Amino acid sequence: MNSRNGLVISIAALVAGASLVGLAAFGFSGKPDPVAVVGPSPSASAVPPSIEAAVLPSASTAKSPSVKPSASRKPSPKPTPSRKPVTVTQPPPKPKASPLPSGVKCPYHAGTDAAKTDVRAALDTAAAKSFWPGTAVDLTPQLLKAIAWQESGWQSTIMACDGGIGTMQVMPNTATWMNQKFGTDYDVKTLSGNTMIGAAYLQWLVKYFGDVYFDSDYSLSADDCVSGDPAVPNYKTPCLLNAVIASYNYGYGAVDTDAGIKIPNPSYVSSVRALMVNCTCFGI
Repeated sequence: MNSRNGLVISIAALVAGASLVGLAAFGFSGKPDPVAVVGPSPSASAVPPSIEAAVLPSASTAKSPSVKPSASRKPSPKPTPSRKPVTVTQPPPKPKASPLPSGVKCPYHAGTDAAKTDVRAALDTAAAKSFWPGTAVDLTPQLLKAIAWQESGWQSTIMACDGGIGTMQVMPNTATWMNQKFGTDYDVKTLSGNTMIGAAYLQWLVKYFGDVYFDSDYSLSADDCVSGDPAVPNYKTPCLLNAVIASYNYGYGAVDTDAGIKIPNPSYVSSVRALMVNCTCFGI
């Protein structure tokens, strides 16, 4: 090798060595530096779970748009009220044997019936009487008049085969119990006394069922008894109005059962409910 060629080779070697030193200074190790490599943006599936949970809503947590109810959708019926333990003085049961005199056919009249206008006035007075002062226990004249019409046709002296007396068909032992309960001395055989005792018993039923089943809500609104189509009342719905009407006729013990409110006499309740709306007696 001549001196000129040796000089060229030395210069080339020096240039190559300088390049390697420079690359080493910038971190070149013969393999790609993972920090220096810029690859494609990570996809959603590559997001770490901790970040994904904090940033990306999952299908289980994402809220779906609210759906408005259809205009034709009917309201759901009210749930069956549950029975609450309430300590009350209970009325005596109906007598098993008829208290009518031997040989008397029933029903019969124990006198001359009062004029219907007088009966209406007595019922209005009784409906306005409060036997539970300081509470919202009330009766409407329509309810009292409808039950009286259903029971006796407003005949003030009629005596039933089971011992029911007069317009409200009050049982003798119920009359005694009501007088004791409210500290009164109404004569069940008179028009005014009979209607007062009937009203007292109805108010007792309102208070009893209202406390036991309806959180002391004593509303007798017929709207509470409607299920489904508002034009078709369901007389088996356990509402306060139906419970009171059914109990007046059948006895509260048959309505207040271990399984809750049961209506054993829906036809009677249906008839009274219809009379409350359209009774010929309202025109008397």
